[in-house]
Amino acid sequence: MTSLSVEVLAADAVEPITSAGNAQLGIAVLAGIAVIVLLITKFKLHAFLALTIGSLALGVFAGAPLAATIDSFTAGLGKTVASVGVLIALGAILGKLLADSGGADQIVDTILAKASRRSMPWAMVLIASVIGLPLFFEVGIVLLIPVVLLVAKRGNFSLMRIGIPALAGLSVMHGLIPPHPGPLVAIDALGANLGVTLALGVVVAIPTVIIAGPVFSRYAARWVDIPAPENMIPTRPSEDLEKRPGFVATVSTVLLPVVLMLVKALVDIVVDNPDNGLQKVTDVIGSPLIALLTAVIVGLFTLGRAAGFSKQRLSTTVDKSLAPIAGVLMIVGAGGGFKQTLIDAGVGQMILEFSENWSIPALLLAWLIAVAIRLATGSATVATISAAGLVAPLAEGMGSSETALLVLAIGAGSLFFSHVNDAGFWLVKEYFGMDVGQTVKTWSVMETIISVVGIVFVLLLSLVL
Repeated sequence: MTSLSVEVLAADAVEPITSAGNAQLGIAVLAGIAVIVLLITKFKLHAFLALTIGSLALGVFAGAPLAATIDSFTAGLGKTVASVGVLIALGAILGKLLADSGGADQIVDTILAKASRRSMPWAMVLIASVIGLPLFFEVGIVLLIPVVLLVAKRGNFSLMRIGIPALAGLSVMHGLIPPHPGPLVAIDALGANLGVTLALGVVVAIPTVIIAGPVFSRYAARWVDIPAPENMIPTRPSEDLEKRPGFVATVSTVLLPVVLMLVKALVDIVVDNPDNGLQKVTDVIGSPLIALLTAVIVGLFTLGRAAGFSKQRLSTTVDKSLAPIAGVLMIVGAGGGFKQTLIDAGVGQMILEFSENWSIPALLLAWLIAVAIRLATGSATVATISAAGLVAPLAEGMGSSETALLVLAIGAGSLFFSHVNDAGFWLVKEYFGMDVGQTVKTWSVMETIISVVGIVFVLLLSLVL
């Protein structure tokens, strides 16, 4: 056995924590993932604890010293939280400002007022995609459900004709577009360029959300033709506000970090000179931290102050936005610890050696690994983090476009067939008043379409790029 010495924020280990052969490592990986799956599904243990225990189990099964395994896990956790923790926090603050100020409702009401009955499913995709940019999936659902139910009821629409496009918009943003936690962690793990990933993610997201949203909703509405449940129409967040921020100001604030990051990516490609003054400026303002921080600061005025919030109310809003993300942050951190344990055990190298003898492209391999973990754990974030750790060695020597597509392939795989072990499955089921079978026919099939269409477009892009 070889020993390991890693700094808490160090990158990948120089040497593996175990000298186990590929067969033992393969068994160790399956056993570690099985422990995580069993703890999450059978014993309903929180994903943070399950990932922590599964990481230690992986090291034990691989024959590594427990102390070295602990070092690997804590190093990975620290590195992951250090790289994406602030970004997740800033995204949560922006999302809370958007919700509490009535900005989200303003976007919804403005678009719906201009949408015809024929274009309503397309309007719901647009609303969900814009709102879904800075919000976690669960928060986006809570914000959009009242709108979906009200539109379906007042317009006499099938609930699925309106609901599926909205869910598709949210889900695609969650799986493919940073600054959501899964894509951010995958970008960090694979060393991808965030701006390039964001740009290519948008290219993949547009056709994917169209096919899984408005197009599929036609069939979903025939399979499950149900009205909006009366008892599930909740109060909208901004009903107690005297005024709300304007539509243009709200949309501009939400899109600001995306625009800044895309500008950085564009300048990097066009100028491609680190000593150029313009590139130096865009490298700073287009970095994820500065882009999101800028949007939050702007949002305090364009959203919070515009809604009449006092300084105390703004402080309270920011404070309340941070508490709910503690669980997400710890899951992401533990996922990073699991990823680092996989890498330090030599699993990534094992995958690399095996893949050299396979005719499966790296993008498809990454997608299949993410699909397997998603089906087992039910968590898109866990699937993304774990798959990124497993295929990280494949990214070595890849160009920025190839690495970005690898991130998107993992993201697409992480959305495959949500079922009973996914919290999102039950959230959609209860809000829409469906039984399990109806939820599988609509929500689960929609998630699968997103995943399959997503990887198809990623593979098509890889032929061009």
